[in-house]
Amino acid sequence: MPRATGRAGALSVLLHGEERFLVEQKARTTVEGWRTELVSDFGLEVLEGVGLAPARLRDAVLQAPFLDPFRLVFARMVPPNRTESLAGALAEIPPTTRLVLTVAGRISAGNKLVKAINAAGGQVEEMQRLNRRALSDWAARRAVETHGLTAAVAAQVVRASPPDLSVIESELTKIGAYKASGAKLTPEVLSELLAGGREDEIYRLTDNLLPHPSPQALDIARNLTRSGVGGTLIAYRMARHIAMVLEVKARQERGESLSQVQNEMTEHRFVVQKAFDAAQQATSDGLEQALKRIRDYEWEVKSGQVDAELGLDVLLTRL
Repeated sequence: MPRATGRAGALSVLLHGEERFLVEQKARTTVEGWRTELVSDFGLEVLEGVGLAPARLRDAVLQAPFLDPFRLVFARMVPPNRTESLAGALAEIPPTTRLVLTVAGRISAGNKLVKAINAAGGQVEEMQRLNRRALSDWAARRAVETHGLTAAVAAQVVRASPPDLSVIESELTKIGAYKASGAKLTPEVLSELLAGGREDEIYRLTDNLLPHPSPQALDIARNLTRSGVGGTLIAYRMARHIAMVLEVKARQERGESLSQVQNEMTEHRFVVQKAFDAAQQATSDGLEQALKRIRDYEWEVKSGQVDAELGLDVLLTRL
């Protein structure tokens, strides 16, 4: 669970840890809370952590507010190996500046950046990896408080998903949206919406999907549908993977390295590495066309024009 040092209510906050989803969530809440007190767009400055120079951070922190009662500086996802070099930039934090700084990983209590924030009277909070019990409790709270679902639904999501908060949140969001549409959320429907605990098969499918589906992809998809996983759910997971590869492809074309992409994206670093490799073999046009074909398939199934299982076979051959 989160572990904090420093004083509550501090005007400088450093967030780090292995649970990146919680780091980003706390940062977003903190920034939005302070942002409501600003009166103009000039008051907030967002700095990307990758490539952030100490001089740039120091200038942002020391700059006086223009129209607002204070300046809000948000330094986002600094690579852990660059944190100590930024410590000197925080030797002086004026009372007219509020700072939120996130790190894309865990840093030690002896880190110079941690010491600089503590010396300035700020708060340092580490988001530790949740164990199974804590993960279940977190999912139950998110289900009930955020998505209008029950703790029982959350428990089923946790059982059917890898222990990744971003994946669990995505599944809860999907189920919450389905319920909000007015449709009845039965146990059968819930099983259809979830991957049914078959994450390994889903990952094998996406590994064999690009640049074009291999014969193994067709076999895996057929096995999934025969075991009860809906064709549209498989298509949804394929689309999510292709969309991630497309985002990585765009970053590659901007000249970003693998480590930069991994630091910027919320997915697990290994997953991003796989997407990075796949993006090198694919084209942006091909990925966009694949997403359009998946969209057409889902519309044809939902409108009753094609059978979900047979249509999935056709979709894979078209990809």
